[in-house]
Amino acid sequence: MTTEMQEIAITEDKPLLPGQPDGIKVRGHLRYTREHTVETAHGVLHVTVHGTGNARRPAILTFHDVGLESKSCFSTLFKFEEMQEIVKNFTVVHIDALGQEDGAAAYPAGYQYPSMDQLAETVPTVLQYFNFRTIIGVGVGAGAYILAKFAMCNPEAVEGLVLINIDAEARGWMDWAAHKLTTLTSSITEQILTHLFSQEEMSAGTELLQSHRERISKASHLPNMELFWKSYNNRRDLNIDRSNTFKCPVMLVVGDQAPHEDAAVECNSKLDPTTTSFLKMADAGGMPQLTQPSKLTEAFKYFIQGMGYMASSCMTRLSRSRTTSLSSSYSMEGSRSRSRTLSQSSQGGQMPPSPSHTMEVSC
Repeated sequence: MTTEMQEIAITEDKPLLPGQPDGIKVRGHLRYTREHTVETAHGVLHVTVHGTGNARRPAILTFHDVGLESKSCFSTLFKFEEMQEIVKNFTVVHIDALGQEDGAAAYPAGYQYPSMDQLAETVPTVLQYFNFRTIIGVGVGAGAYILAKFAMCNPEAVEGLVLINIDAEARGWMDWAAHKLTTLTSSITEQILTHLFSQEEMSAGTELLQSHRERISKASHLPNMELFWKSYNNRRDLNIDRSNTFKCPVMLVVGDQAPHEDAAVECNSKLDPTTTSFLKMADAGGMPQLTQPSKLTEAFKYFIQGMGYMASSCMTRLSRSRTTSLSSSYSMEGSRSRSRTLSQSSQGGQMPPSPSHTMEVSC
């Protein structure tokens, strides 16, 4: 995209908060929140940017899951009080997958929605548009797959990855058959909900579940969600193994009651243990970024510190209570390569010795 085209598009940007066209104050820092329309080879993306434009650090770039958009997927996490210490130091970029932003016009019948690989190809255009050199990617579900694909094809552009509910494998024949049966007996709304929520959450009919059921079923762009859902179900295997893996630190996150737990465990087994963290969150279902923002913020802070950013950051309540136990395992020692597995347990007690860099954090 040329500079002239970028300037034309920027004149159409608009602040998200009425009456504050020049930005908003967050704890003394002037931060801008703007919406952008970015043309890519596969369609027009809606992108929201929050931040001060710190070019010396990577941007935190997010990609949401099926049935969601950036606001419903990440707002709870990035507006969480303790997360502000992180976001005030970075530019945060939220990408809405093609046609998934709130209020998007439904695509016409017969529209050929991009494949997951093609959606991953839209990310470099966003980086070029905003002149971002590198990113820290945060993806959930389908968004985790897309950012993982992008990182494997563009390793020089990714400094770190946080992948929530990642399923790096294509559907097997049994999964394909089960999915076909489900499409005959369930509405698209219910299909998406069973992807987003655990069986326990579906049975309990939680308030969060009900709010998302209503939001999805009444969405004007529900046909677009269905196209994204079909694209995700037709994804290809990422073919990750120890010889073909990410070139950056990775943190895998999944709830211990999530429908994607087995897939995340399988992905973790194929990654380089010296650069991979695995966080299994206790008492968390399919959307830990919404139900457990405190635990995820804490882990994200340590992840960023391990990359060499925010080394003097203030500790939160959880880390203060665990300072002695955590210090040896989280020591950066001037290196960005660390080997550890984080498993959050709801049971109390002292943390055991960790000769193999395996840790349990009671919360």
